Amino acid sequence: MSNFKKLFRKSMGLGTLAILFLVLLAGCSGSGDKADSTNTAQGSASPEPTQSADTAEPATGGTFVYGRPAAVTSFDLHHEITSNNAFAIDKVFESLVAFDSKGEIVDWLAKSHSISEDGLTYTFVLRDGLKFSNGTEVTAEDAVFSLNRHLKVGGPLEISAKVDTVKAQDKQTLVITLKEPYTPFISELSNFSNGILPNNFGGVTEAEFFKKPVGTGPFVVETWDPAGDLTFTKNPNYWQQGKPYIDKLVYKLIEDDSQAINQLKAGEVNAIESLALQNANEIKNGTDTAVLTNGSWVTEQLFFNTLDEHFKDVHVRRALALALDRDGLTKALTFGYAQTANSLLPTTIPYNANDTIKALNFNVDEAKAELAKSAFPDGFSTKLLVASGNSTRAQEAQIIQAAGQTIGIKIEIESIELATFRERFFAYDFAAMLNSGQADSPEANSILAFQTDPEGFSKSYWTHYTNDEVTKLLHEGQKTADGDGRAEIYSKLLQTLADEVPYIPLYYPDILIGARSSVQGLVVLPNGSVRLEAVSISK
Repeated sequence: MSNFKKLFRKSMGLGTLAILFLVLLAGCSGSGDKADSTNTAQGSASPEPTQSADTAEPATGGTFVYGRPAAVTSFDLHHEITSNNAFAIDKVFESLVAFDSKGEIVDWLAKSHSISEDGLTYTFVLRDGLKFSNGTEVTAEDAVFSLNRHLKVGGPLEISAKVDTVKAQDKQTLVITLKEPYTPFISELSNFSNGILPNNFGGVTEAEFFKKPVGTGPFVVETWDPAGDLTFTKNPNYWQQGKPYIDKLVYKLIEDDSQAINQLKAGEVNAIESLALQNANEIKNGTDTAVLTNGSWVTEQLFFNTLDEHFKDVHVRRALALALDRDGLTKALTFGYAQTANSLLPTTIPYNANDTIKALNFNVDEAKAELAKSAFPDGFSTKLLVASGNSTRAQEAQIIQAAGQTIGIKIEIESIELATFRERFFAYDFAAMLNSGQADSPEANSILAFQTDPEGFSKSYWTHYTNDEVTKLLHEGQKTADGDGRAEIYSKLLQTLADEVPYIPLYYPDILIGARSSVQGLVVLPNGSVRLEAVSISK
């Protein structure tokens, strides 16, 4: 999903994104103390608790206003990937399994699941008494319909496993049979795109259904402006007893991050998504504000369109990578809330190889020598596409521009509004761009497949990067069981990406959410989304 895929995933993190995650994660409540809360990665087998035993009962009722940089344009979970839509879809639709704030897979709509020893049969038993928001019962047939619809549509987060059958064994039991093992499958089922919706859309047309969607999630769409704000009401039939605590949830469109900061400080919103890194300490130390943080499945990157006359030349890409001081950029712009990236995969994901990858580190002399090997030894002029309204990205662009200048590459920064930015890169209408790659589920294949498969939905994240050996390794990794063999496959794949740099990993940013100190129970997820069923606003 880029800022998404996630970005992504996995979103635009949404990204897919399965990028995985083992470690640091943000604590869930914005308490009055100004320390960031951080989560550590231990698993859980059920929805994670949001309060300790000695904490008072949460406040109930009220409206929670969440500032977001982009409007929600669609609820069709099988056609969407960008974070603006993904992180609204996941409030309405829920999957059989999910991931918690630590990146661990947990049972969600399923009360249990099992995988056969040969890795071909997946059995899920639904929770007792599950209902959709309209009060109708959830059955295994609904899950069959939902997954088959996803298989038919495909979409940006398609089910990549070779599925043989999806069948309801009885009213509560679903059995999925694969034609061949696919290691990422259980993790990918946690994607928002595998949410469960009513069989046959509950008797209405697809168009009608997605204008007023019915799901099992904690919230129900009340009013929705695809170019503006979105208001949810609580789902009275939600399966987690007593939740959600709030009566209404408003997604408020705030396109500029400085405006978002001002509205948070003024109390006009209860929290803001994608808190700019340079504003984190200001909000952390504010009188009535706090920062909620988590390690992320996100990698900030400089992407190259390998169809571009300049960036199809590997020596040009390598030269710019060598000219760029990624450590300096990270330290200057992230204020301790990020780690310099060597690998495409964040360190929160298994098989990331960040400590073993031989990256192209900052060396201007080597950069000039590399450019001399290219078809453009005397340099050239190009453009860098950036979404406006994000001050961190604007500064990244200036640092990259200066780096290019040192070796004779003149870079014009083209800053455009976010929606148009997305349209441009979806159309491959760019030479280079700044964006993030993000996993949608806790699995290395999530981001690797999205960014290295030239035949996939995004054509290697809109770079058109093609390397037959990388594609072969990608497919081997999908079929290989977790362990040393899989680690070796991904190590080779990631080193090739580091050598050929179709994109330059810059840094792994923490997920930062700005919140009022009165906010309790907000859970930050490593894909950039938040869980709000347990959120409350103290009086």
